[in-house]
Amino acid sequence: MTQSFADLRAELLRNPAVRAEYDARAGEFEIASELIAARLRAGLSQEQLARRMGISQSAVARIESGRHWPSRATLLGYAEATGARPVVRLVPLQAGVVPLRGSR
Repeated sequence: MTQSFADLRAELLRNPAVRAEYDARAGEFEIASELIAARLRAGLSQEQLARRMGISQSAVARIESGRHWPSRATLLGYAEATGARPVVRLVPLQAGVVPLRGSR
């Protein structure tokens, strides 16, 4: 039986340890998701974006992985290459939301 990604995600997040780690990385996932969405809206592959930015495709993959915070210069370059502009917002934490690591 083939399981959908949404079903697998829901199943994994029922595990409290997995859920805690997932919640701790929510900010990283949000940034990565927004970068990927901008690239897709621009109709670009990672390779095409890399050429526009003057970096390697593997560097784009690392930027989109959510494993580290991209620098301001990288975000500006990514935005320019996708025909977008970066916007920063600070929103209040909701009850039950775990703050990013290091900000507790």
